[in-house]
Amino acid sequence: MLDYPLKFIPILKEKIWGGNKLKEVLHKPSQKEKLGESWEISGIENNISIVANGALKGRSLNTIQEEFKGRFLGEQLYTLFRGKFPLLIKFIDAETELSVQLHPDDQLASQRHDSFGKTEMWYILQADEGAEINVGFKRNISKEEYLQYLDSGRITEILNFEKVENGDAFFIRPGTVHAIGAGVLLAEIQQTSDITYRIFDWNRKDENGRERELHTELALDAIG
Repeated sequence: MLDYPLKFIPILKEKIWGGNKLKEVLHKPSQKEKLGESWEISGIENNISIVANGALKGRSLNTIQEEFKGRFLGEQLYTLFRGKFPLLIKFIDAETELSVQLHPDDQLASQRHDSFGKTEMWYILQADEGAEINVGFKRNISKEEYLQYLDSGRITEILNFEKVENGDAFFIRPGTVHAIGAGVLLAEIQQTSDITYRIFDWNRKDENGRERELHTELALDAIG
């Protein structure tokens, strides 16, 4: 039953910063106005991928792993990741900027959330002219200096921004402050984790006039 390429039904996510490129460029079927993410393969709780084709059509990723174990993932990986699918693969369309954020490493995520940490890799599929991303700071700064910039609302002054073009790739380690800029469509390959510590959200408000939650204290111990 495992002798064919499995395809999965995408899990589509509306986001405050999402746009239309997932529908227009990648042809994702959705009526959502701000489609921000398409989860292609996921074992995240409450967001588990369902097979779309073949003999296993309609089966969830997790039930397939439970049945086939190491035959599905490989014996070493099945043991290493304790029977969990190790990756979350998604497409992201940022019509406007994502929040400035970071993710914990395996040790901290395990202690706080009983979860894996989050290392991720971006591959730029399409970038508008002048589009950029943030990866890290312009220079080494202390936690005290970081908090001064954050508390004064000047955190963007110390962030490292890079222009991006189609085909660029970036490796984002846990603890690295980062943000996807406006006008970027990318593929993201990451550890199977949905833990995000948001530190700055451009002072924007949702449709109810509320700013999204920030995680300043949690992020402080996670910054690499």
